[in-house]
Amino acid sequence: MEWKQLLCEERIRQFQKSRQSNDLRTEFEKDYHRIIGSASFRRLQDKTQVFPLDKSDFIRTRLTHSLEVSSFGKSLGQNISQRIIKEKKASDFTMESQGAVCDILQCAGLLHDIGNPPFGHFGETVIREYFIRKLPELTFKGKALNEWLTEQMQQDFYHFEGNTQALRVVSKLHFLVDDHGMNLTKALLATIIKYPVASTEINKKSGNIKDKKMGYYYADRDIFGQIQESCGTNGARHPLSYILEAADDIAYKTADIEDACKKGLLSYKQLMEELKKDAPQENESYKTCIDILEKRYDKAKTKQYENPGQYAVSNWIVGVQGMLIAAATQSFMEHYDSIMEGTYTKELLYGTEMEELANRLSDIAFRYAFQCMPILKLEVAAETMLTFLLDKFVDAAITFDTDEKQNAIQQKMMQLISENYLRIYRIHAEGKSEEEKLYLRLLLVTDYVCGMTDSYAKSLYQELNGII
Repeated sequence: MEWKQLLCEERIRQFQKSRQSNDLRTEFEKDYHRIIGSASFRRLQDKTQVFPLDKSDFIRTRLTHSLEVSSFGKSLGQNISQRIIKEKKASDFTMESQGAVCDILQCAGLLHDIGNPPFGHFGETVIREYFIRKLPELTFKGKALNEWLTEQMQQDFYHFEGNTQALRVVSKLHFLVDDHGMNLTKALLATIIKYPVASTEINKKSGNIKDKKMGYYYADRDIFGQIQESCGTNGARHPLSYILEAADDIAYKTADIEDACKKGLLSYKQLMEELKKDAPQENESYKTCIDILEKRYDKAKTKQYENPGQYAVSNWIVGVQGMLIAAATQSFMEHYDSIMEGTYTKELLYGTEMEELANRLSDIAFRYAFQCMPILKLEVAAETMLTFLLDKFVDAAITFDTDEKQNAIQQKMMQLISENYLRIYRIHAEGKSEEEKLYLRLLLVTDYVCGMTDSYAKSLYQELNGII
C-alpha cells in the first residue's frame, strides 16, 4: 500500500470544483465540518458510554468519548507522521501527508461510534440476539424469514455491529443532499472500517484482528468495494485503522476507570490493590505507573485535598494516556512494514510494555463498573425496551411495501419511521428481488432503532405502552 493512494481525497459522489471558489479548506477539513454539523453526531450526546441514562454532568457519553478518541487519534497521527518523515520510511509521505493523516484521524475519532444503537454495547447484543431468535420464527408468505434470506443477509443480523452501522450512517442514512449520506472522502471511510470482511468471513480463531467482526453489510458491498479499490487496501486494513483503534482503546480503558471512581464504584485503595495483585515484576513501565499513582495520592494528602484518592486517579489517568500513546506510536513504527503490506495481525498495544496495564484496566472496569447493580438493572430494562420496539417495527416492516395487506397498527408503526430512512429504503429497493427487499426492510428497522438516543428509545417505549 502507498500513502498517495491511501490518503485518497475522492468521494463516492464526485462534484465539479468551481475555479472561483474561495474555500481554501482541504477535503479532509471539509469532512470535519460536515461531521460536526450533523444531527447524527449530535445524537451521541444522549447515547451511553458506560452508564445508561446517567444524569451526572461528569460521566462520559458517546459524544464526549468520541471527542477524546478524536483528540488521541490526532496526537497519534502527529507522532507517527513525524517519525515516518524523520526516519524516511516512505518517499511519498510529506508534510502535507502529515496534515492529511491528522485530519483524517480527527474525523475518524468523531465517527467511530456514530452507528451505535441506544444503551451502549449491550444494545448491540440485544439486536443480535433478537434476530438469532426471531428470524427462524417469523414468517413472510408462509415461509420463515431465515429461509428467504441468503447466508450473508442472515449473518449481517446475527453479527450486528455498531462499527458496521457507522459506515452505513455516513454513506447513506444521513440524508444531506442525496442518498450518499455525508459523502465523505474515501480515505476517511476506509479508516473507520476496522474489520474489512463480510459477515460470512468472520473468523475469530484466525488470530488476525481484521477478521474479528464484520465491516460492511451486504447492502453496502458496492460502497465497500469502491473504497477498497480507490485506497488500494485490497482486503487489508487501512493503516490508519490501527491508529484509530489504538486511540479508542486508550480512551475507554482509562476513562472507564475514572468514571467508575467518580461514581463511587471503585476507590483509590481498591484500584491500587488490583494493580499490585500479581504485578509483573520484570515490567518497568508497569511498576513506574504504580509508583506514579502512589506519588499522586501522597501529594494530594500532603496538600489536604478533600478527596485525595479521586484526585490521584484523575491526575494519574492523564499520565497513563501519554504513556499509552507513546507505546502505540512505537509499536506502529516497529511494525511499519507489515502494516503497510497488510500482514500485521494484532492491535498496536499488543506486545508492548503497556499492554499489561491496558488489559488490567479493562478487567478492573468490567468487574467494578459494568457488573455493578445499577448497570445490570438498566441493561435488563434496556433489553425489555429494545425487544419491544424491534417486535413492533419488524412485524410492520415484513409486509411493508408488498402486496400483503397490513393492519392498522402495522401501518401506523411504519409511519413513525423517519421519512429520510424510508426514502433511502425506496431508492435502494427499486428493482431488487423479493428476497433482497425483505432484507432491506429488516435493515430499515435496525437503521431506525440505531438512530435513536437512549432517552428517545425510552420515551417511545413508554408512549407505545400507554405509560405517561
